[in-house]
Amino acid sequence: MSEITGRAYVVDGDSLVINKIQIRIYGVDAPELNHPWGQKAKWAMVALCKGHMVRARIVETDDHGRSVAMCYLPDGRDLSEEMVKQGLALDWPKFSQGDYRTFEPPGVRKKLWLADARQKGRMHVWEAFEERRKAKATQAK
Repeated sequence: MSEITGRAYVVDGDSLVINKIQIRIYGVDAPELNHPWGQKAKWAMVALCKGHMVRARIVETDDHGRSVAMCYLPDGRDLSEEMVKQGLALDWPKFSQGDYRTFEPPGVRKKLWLADARQKGRMHVWEAFEERRKAKATQAK
């Protein structure tokens, strides 16, 4: 297990780049940028990381080649836990063994329904959302 520390460039609510290394934060799932709450999740992560050196303890590599890491702020706060507490990321038990579930605010799984659907393998929900989004974009042109 290796560890890196540096300023974080925030990609979205659950992904960072530190010292040119792509990092997926451990055990949680935040909405994609183009999904409901996705932009808010990204900016919450920016607010947490801004001006801080983030410490990432790499635990594995995911299917997309990103390093999966437990990420900490200088005061010791766990970024995964902080995002879940804010209701902008969900615990993903498949990867976290439920470490963050107790921090989920009531009703957050209903609010972040697309991320919840992905975790449960209901990709038809995800695909239907994407089709509606694309259709709206085409109509707007």
